[in-house]
Amino acid sequence: MPWPLVVSLLGAATATIPYVCPREPASWQGADRSPIDFYDLKGVLEAAFENLRIGEARYEPAEIPIFHPGKCARILHGERQAGIMGELHPLVSERYDFSGAPVLVAELDMQVLMDVIPEGYPVEPVPPYPPVLEDLAVIVAENVPAETVAAVIRQAGGNILSELRLFDVYRGAQIGTGKKSLAYSLVYQSYDRTLTDEEVLKIRNRIVRRLDEALGAYLRS
Repeated sequence: MPWPLVVSLLGAATATIPYVCPREPASWQGADRSPIDFYDLKGVLEAAFENLRIGEARYEPAEIPIFHPGKCARILHGERQAGIMGELHPLVSERYDFSGAPVLVAELDMQVLMDVIPEGYPVEPVPPYPPVLEDLAVIVAENVPAETVAAVIRQAGGNILSELRLFDVYRGAQIGTGKKSLAYSLVYQSYDRTLTDEEVLKIRNRIVRRLDEALGAYLRS
């Protein structure tokens, strides 16, 4: 049975799109065919906002009865709510005869989004120097939002940290009760030189130190 993705735009019609949504398309080289989840939906929205040049969007945990507990967030721009997103509560999915796979829902307030889409924006040239890629997994208290961790990483990374993306959340016996592991993909890049190993290590150490000072976070071994 198709796996449904529900998209609702406030001020427009609500559309239910039956579609099989594996994480990766089928390939002779092998592919991750597991269903997309809450973080995949968040990534889709972030990509859409980036393409529309909508900056400063942030996500805060929310508790809304039709959503799965712990898998729902409000989308905010400044003090205005631009929408909600999350995984539909299994009982709601069952009531409406959706498939057994998770159903992801995003409801966006188009008026809020239209108000903040810029009429023009500066275009930056493609950097002539290669990036340095790194994954960083940190352990934090369960009640620390991933966005808070990301904000600390961005502040410590400065202009050299050109991209930051959360790609994994893990909870389990190895982490300990009341804690979670957040794994981020980082891209370091300069527009005027090739970064040295020493420069990258210095920035990385600064990020780790700031995470410890601000949140009591530490690297996952």
